[in-house]
Amino acid sequence: MRSKPVWHGSPAVGTLKELVRCYDNLVDDSTRVMLRLKAIYRGRAIGTAGKAVYRPSQRKAWLAKLKTRGARARAESLLTQLDTLTALRHSARTAMIAEARRQPGWKILRSMPFFGAVRVAMLLAVIGTPHRFRTRRQLWPYAGLAVITRTSGEQEFVDGKLQRRKRAPLTRGLNANHNRMLKNVFKGAANAAAAKAGPLKDLFDRCVAGGVRPTMAKLTLARKLAAIVLRLWKKGELWDPEKLTMQPT
Repeated sequence: MRSKPVWHGSPAVGTLKELVRCYDNLVDDSTRVMLRLKAIYRGRAIGTAGKAVYRPSQRKAWLAKLKTRGARARAESLLTQLDTLTALRHSARTAMIAEARRQPGWKILRSMPFFGAVRVAMLLAVIGTPHRFRTRRQLWPYAGLAVITRTSGEQEFVDGKLQRRKRAPLTRGLNANHNRMLKNVFKGAANAAAAKAGPLKDLFDRCVAGGVRPTMAKLTLARKLAAIVLRLWKKGELWDPEKLTMQPT
């Protein structure tokens, strides 16, 4: 079997990649522990809306709602795990951002709205350099934003003659082979942009007003953000809302 080349990035971003992985793993672990804690209460028909169940000041009252000693012991263990993971998560976030600030693309990407320190650190770690992608058309599949169209056959028999199908291929969603972290970054930024007034929300609203479903309009916005990130990063320019256009993506 012939092996395919894989891009590993330059040594300059190696440390940042490891710190981003560490932070991402701690976020996943914290979420898992929080869900397990709420599952204890929900399994006993005790509502746990909000984040009150996690707050140290209200833990005693919440633990008192568990009538069995075993359930309370389990909840206390999960709360101890959560405290440890939260402390580690804050430390990992600080180290990750400090390392990301050393990267040449930090200032450019931070100038974009809805791209905070964590999202920019992830972009710098995953992409490494914008010159990996010749155009936005190469970035979209890597970020899981490429629309896939499929057809069972491009030709058919009509009156005994083989002809090309006139029906266009059907859309089958987005490409499945992609970088999960990168897709979350652009989707999160698009969701935030669509909810807050500004030029990006105006772009989203125009899509919806034109008959595009809100979910597809958010996809268009995510693809637009990815294209802007690539262009600014390559040219070394800062974000300028006056240059934002509604070009098809």
